[in-house]
Amino acid sequence: MTTSPKDIPTLSDLYSSNEIPQAENESKYGYDEGLNKRVSIWRGDITKLEADMIVNAANSSLLGGGGVDGAIHRAAGPDLLEECEGLGGAETGDTKVTKGYELPSKYVAHTVGPIYSSRAVDKCAKQLKSCYQTSLESCQNHGGGAIGFSSISTGVYGYPIKDATEIAIETTRNFLEKDQSVTRVIYVVFSKKDEEVYKSIIPQYFPPPPSASSDDNQQE
Repeated sequence: MTTSPKDIPTLSDLYSSNEIPQAENESKYGYDEGLNKRVSIWRGDITKLEADMIVNAANSSLLGGGGVDGAIHRAAGPDLLEECEGLGGAETGDTKVTKGYELPSKYVAHTVGPIYSSRAVDKCAKQLKSCYQTSLESCQNHGGGAIGFSSISTGVYGYPIKDATEIAIETTRNFLEKDQSVTRVIYVVFSKKDEEVYKSIIPQYFPPPPSASSDDNQQE
């Protein structure tokens, strides 16, 4: 059974139902209801998402692997691998696009995240930001619409989930402020723990309505 973006709550919905905790730190960006209606956090199966594009956390060969990468290749069928074989791989931070084949999504953006190293934090951050930026640009270049992101580099590549999530969300915020073609960004998380990380960080970049914050303060 597939899931449509229309059936996934937006940040605006989650704030209305108090499903996102109050920000621990002061917001880094201003409140924008329009942007909050274009972003979602969803715990589900990215291979079942009816998006215009989903983002695969690929390896540099683009020929499939474990985790989300393997799941996407299995769900898409053998034609995906055949197209990937003609792409010549990709460098870390780069993104290449294929059709979705048997997936419910139209396209797959295969992005190569960095293998995390505490000795090269700045380089890893730059590469991870490029993954999100080039994926969003790929969606824009293929007609826009809804894009679903897996949590890039936070699995076997070892990127700390909180640091990776901040990069993902801030890159998205800066992109959406300048672009109207990408109508929905869905962060697809696998575990409840990761979902809670996203919900704890997102108010810093996509803050709730001022009235919600003031109401919370009055109740304390």
